[in-house]
Amino acid sequence: NVPDKRMENLEKLVNPEKVIPATVEIVDIAGLVKGASKGEGLGNQFLANIRETDAIIHVLRCFDDDNIIHVEESIDPVRDKEIIDLELQLKDLETLEKRKDKIARLIKTGDKEALIENNILIKLINQIHSFKPVRTVDLTEKEQIFVDTMELITNKPVFYVCNVDESSAVNGNSHVENVKKVIQAENAELIILAVATEADINDLDTYEDRQVFLSDIGLSEPGSSKMIRKAYDILNLQTYFTAGIKEVRAWTIHKGMTAPQAAGVIHTDFEKGFIKAEVISYDNYIKYGSESKAREFGKLNIEGKDYVVKDGDVMHFRFNV
Repeated sequence: NVPDKRMENLEKLVNPEKVIPATVEIVDIAGLVKGASKGEGLGNQFLANIRETDAIIHVLRCFDDDNIIHVEESIDPVRDKEIIDLELQLKDLETLEKRKDKIARLIKTGDKEALIENNILIKLINQIHSFKPVRTVDLTEKEQIFVDTMELITNKPVFYVCNVDESSAVNGNSHVENVKKVIQAENAELIILAVATEADINDLDTYEDRQVFLSDIGLSEPGSSKMIRKAYDILNLQTYFTAGIKEVRAWTIHKGMTAPQAAGVIHTDFEKGFIKAEVISYDNYIKYGSESKAREFGKLNIEGKDYVVKDGDVMHFRFNV
């Protein structure tokens, strides 16, 4: 579930029969070793699984503990990152070179589209030869659309999770600082997460006990909540709400979606037969306390098919089937 205090506030005002939050599915994929791009270890399975994801969360060990063995026999998160990066880049390189070989015959026939595609492929191949992910290459909008169709692994958005011990949960440590330095070049972000500590917190019986534990180590919320929100953010997602007696529900859409597209997330018929949307901003809904009061004070807006939905909008749709 995507943590969102707005849901709690809407629930208090509406008192619905049920509440349905937005969700993000996070999949723990089998570990990767050197040579995975050539099928070593679980390489082929790993690479097939990661290709199906929308984004990558790369967890790096950033704590020292002699009782927990590291496959490389030492703690160096930058090295660990580079091992994974190289394997993913090699797999993408294989994909790109196969595509390039496939269109070579078309180029010989004078196919202009094939020539344009070949130039893009050369740009991507050169990027990987420089040990850089595809997502950092400078592309035009048209080129990016083409690249997105190839489902390249290093084209996916990524952020890093530095797994630390409890003493480093707030401010990090030297390992975290080293990771920060190397990810600047790819304009990536990281969050700090004390995984073992969070597991202990989750084992506590009550919400109050969990909050006390978090407060004792200097945290205001679980790191897992930050991780989920960050995943939501790098996927360029936002939330709108529907609020009624039967349910208060958060709906996930891509930023920039219009009202009909947002309606289509509920049901395709809503988009096809869209007439209008009744919209109250979240802030106004909370300020006036109900849909009827917001309407009374002129804060319920009627929007057409060109309306771009804002994060937190509370919406009702009118449509014809």
